[in-house]
Amino acid sequence: MKLTLLSFLILFLSFASSAQDINYKLLNDLPYYEQSAQQGNDYIQSRCKLDFYYPENVENFPTVVWFHGGGLKGGSKEIPDALKNKGIAVVGVNYRLYPKAKCPAYLEDAATAVAWTMKNISKYGGDSNLVFVSGHSAGGYLTSMIGLDKSWLKKYDLDANNLAGLIPFSGHTITHMTVREERGIPDTQPIVDKYAPLYHVRADASPLLLITGDREMEMLGRYEENAYMMRMMKIAGHQRTTLYELDGYGHGMTYPAFPLLIEFVRNIQREKAAR
Repeated sequence: MKLTLLSFLILFLSFASSAQDINYKLLNDLPYYEQSAQQGNDYIQSRCKLDFYYPENVENFPTVVWFHGGGLKGGSKEIPDALKNKGIAVVGVNYRLYPKAKCPAYLEDAATAVAWTMKNISKYGGDSNLVFVSGHSAGGYLTSMIGLDKSWLKKYDLDANNLAGLIPFSGHTITHMTVREERGIPDTQPIVDKYAPLYHVRADASPLLLITGDREMEMLGRYEENAYMMRMMKIAGHQRTTLYELDGYGHGMTYPAFPLLIEFVRNIQREKAAR
């Protein structure tokens, strides 16, 4: 589905008008691995930390775990400005990077950070049944992998189906190009193996919102991968997969995508409240 500039403006104005008088708190550099896992691993100790931004005077708020982009080679944790002051919590995650770390280290980190959030969010007033996972590019890839391959969260006795939703921004759905690079495979050769979200399509996954830039402006094949992902999820029987193509935006399409993320979160929040 293509979205135009007018659609973005309508979404933005609706969110701006619904701002509330809420106090927010930011906690920086919280380690998400247990102390035993950190011992003897300097890279985990220095890198595997998260920032936590949450509304102090709100109960049962939703939470978005946000993974930064950077090709699994760069980037740093962030609390996107577009997600601030929206009545939701945001968990910005650092994870280990290639070449200092290799697959599946960054997937292990992503799962551990999501597990930390699911197990701890209620202590701060959040709803553990309203934890969403999102991220851009490499972060979108991590989002889809953690949410679709149930083995990652199962290590923490958690069910990925309990995630409220998955919102990857312009993420690989084939095996990530950096994982392929580690194996000496060129980025023009697509692979679908256990490190590809497409390998894990299933009917019972959490609601999935796929967002990419314009197919003519995106990274090589990125829209087409996501379109195929949508098709295969629907064939598998998944009832809640949606794909948006952001007309006129390239790979750095986060600005117009954030209102779609917020709308998705609020819709699911309303659904759960109505049950």
